[in-house]
Amino acid sequence: MRGSKKILLIFFLLGGIFLGDFIVQAQSVAELQNRISQKSDDIKQLEEEIKKYQAEIELVSKQANSLKNTLASLDLSRKKLETDLKVTQNKIDTTNLEIKQLSLAIDDKSERIDESKRVISQSLSSIDKIDTDSILESVFGAKSLAQTWHVAEELNILQARIVDRIGELKSVKTDLENNKKKTEEKKRELVSLQNDLSNQKKIIAETTTKKNSLLSTTKNIESNYKKILATKEAQKEAFEREVADLESALQIAIDPSKIPSAGSGVLRWPLDKIKVTQYFGNTPFATANPQVYNGKGHTGIDFAASIGTPVKAAMSGTVIGVANTDLIPTCYSYGKWIMVKHPNGLSTLYAHLSLQTVKNGDTVVTGQTIGYSGNTGYSTGPHLHFGVYATEGVKISFLTSSKNCRNATVPLADPKAYLNPLSFL
Repeated sequence: MRGSKKILLIFFLLGGIFLGDFIVQAQSVAELQNRISQKSDDIKQLEEEIKKYQAEIELVSKQANSLKNTLASLDLSRKKLETDLKVTQNKIDTTNLEIKQLSLAIDDKSERIDESKRVISQSLSSIDKIDTDSILESVFGAKSLAQTWHVAEELNILQARIVDRIGELKSVKTDLENNKKKTEEKKRELVSLQNDLSNQKKIIAETTTKKNSLLSTTKNIESNYKKILATKEAQKEAFEREVADLESALQIAIDPSKIPSAGSGVLRWPLDKIKVTQYFGNTPFATANPQVYNGKGHTGIDFAASIGTPVKAAMSGTVIGVANTDLIPTCYSYGKWIMVKHPNGLSTLYAHLSLQTVKNGDTVVTGQTIGYSGNTGYSTGPHLHFGVYATEGVKISFLTSSKNCRNATVPLADPKAYLNPLSFL
């Protein structure tokens, strides 16, 4: 019977969809997955090394501030950074493998869709060619009623099979679109990792330079280091007095209604791992008014952070200050710092950085890496100084008459503009 034979032929065509190079594809995907798993194991092993270095750095930081301990801290920081670099490289390799894996899946699904469309088109065309006479011939030429029902049932099953295959095509198309989105995400992740790799190399080079400079300046003699430390302390205190006088004279009117109410979650934590080493203020006023600073004590909060730790924007906003007070040899202040103005009336400061990755005028988003923690400026150890201000009361100032920090760029604020970061985190 012609109709029955043609139906069987279409069944065969439909049943053959999606075969082809499936076994070869499966082998390629399995090989890529094995390589990804190996990279994942390598990363875990390196992260364990990083934890050990971090523990040693924290131990050294608790010891006396001496030349020996400072050099030891720099050595440990360099070793940790070099291990961070290996982790980043492994993540880059893994991401490239994942992109290849997704590309194979995209190629496979594209081929399956094209082949399915071709066979279904042929099948529908064949059904259309089974004219009424052929169907009637198949039915009335049957030797029994059971055989007649069999032919009719084959047609119904065929139609249902085509409908199912079209449904599968829709599913494959959805998977294809999802894989394309994942590929774009992985490509963006790859760019970010490559930026991290480049930045980590810069920080390693700077750490090495700092160690060599310290050895050269002190001639590796502890007494020389102590003299340098005492000079820095005196210059830092002198500059703080200058800043206090300048800020007291500002007298900027601040509208409380333009500052968000204190509350958890107004700002994001600037680091992924949080350990506070110094809190805001230390005066009765600061204690009685925890959201306000009155010109004495600590102007922000300090977080423990080894050199090279990514520093994140606490909220979306515009970069209004990027500078480095270390460019002035006698200026011991914030070192490399960044200030971001947010749309809610607050501005945030990130200081003592090892590297800044944004510039004035840049728009940043919440959680974006804007720099890396360090030990620049006046700092007795690697950490991040994080400050929060009422935007109305802070301005970026270029100092023209400072004794030790002439020509330095720093943020100055009316004492009322300093806010307790913990009131908004």
